[in-house]
Amino acid sequence: MRVLDPLRLQSLYRLLLPGRLTGLSVALLKATALEIAILGGHLLLYPSGIASERRPEPTSAPSRGAGTEDPPRLPTRERTPVVLLHGFMDNRSVFLLLRRSLAQHGRPRVESLNYSPLTCDIRAAAELLGRHIEEICERTGSGRVDIVGHSLGGLIARYYAQRLGGDLRVRTLVTLGTPHSGTRVAPLADAHPIVRQMRPGSRVIEELSRPAPGCRTRFVSFWSDLDHVMDPLEAARIDHPDLLAHNVQVTGIGHLALPVHPAVADGIRRALESADTADSPAAPAGAGAGGLTVA
Repeated sequence: MRVLDPLRLQSLYRLLLPGRLTGLSVALLKATALEIAILGGHLLLYPSGIASERRPEPTSAPSRGAGTEDPPRLPTRERTPVVLLHGFMDNRSVFLLLRRSLAQHGRPRVESLNYSPLTCDIRAAAELLGRHIEEICERTGSGRVDIVGHSLGGLIARYYAQRLGGDLRVRTLVTLGTPHSGTRVAPLADAHPIVRQMRPGSRVIEELSRPAPGCRTRFVSFWSDLDHVMDPLEAARIDHPDLLAHNVQVTGIGHLALPVHPAVADGIRRALESADTADSPAAPAGAGAGGLTVA
């Protein structure tokens, strides 16, 4: 059986479909192929992320003999710890590439948290996240953290920052494909309580729409025009009058690619660097209105 090569297949689409629809279809084909490839790789890595991450032990200064002097130290810049929080039915392995990218660009203090796949309540998960963050702050000596949350992880982190007083600890929250206003996708999944909490009009979504005056956390939301988990697509945007929120549209990739794609990782780094340089409600550097195009 003869198989059409990609160029011929693309030409066939141009013949059969109108120009605008053709471009969308080709982009959708590319995004779908990438999602399938990422899913396959993630299934292979998933077992490695089941166990909770080992926490680094505090380092103590080595003992020195009498008369010895401290060696000269190069000046170092302490960076705010970054906490990575995965999505529904996932684990920390989804952040393997993002974590490596952050470390390579001067952010070695990165921790990935797992929450149980049996978690049935976003509020309870947010309370647990708060306890983890208190432990991280105590261990690292840092007063605040930055969080990157994928999908449900972003919603848990937002609930903590906005509703549980976590804005005292969370400097910047970056969300990737998070259903901030609820998603209607996969209605058959409503058997799971936490999926029902991610629906439009749920009690949790309603609580997040309430006034939040004085919330100190900065929010950066990445949302994709080809995210098959968001219905509607704009559900992944943060639109709240009291929050310091900036929405970045990503063009050309799907839901699973958001925590993996290097262009998104670059956008995340720019958002965190902006928070490093100024504690003001300014939009992150490099995350302009045009968003990111990944094609």
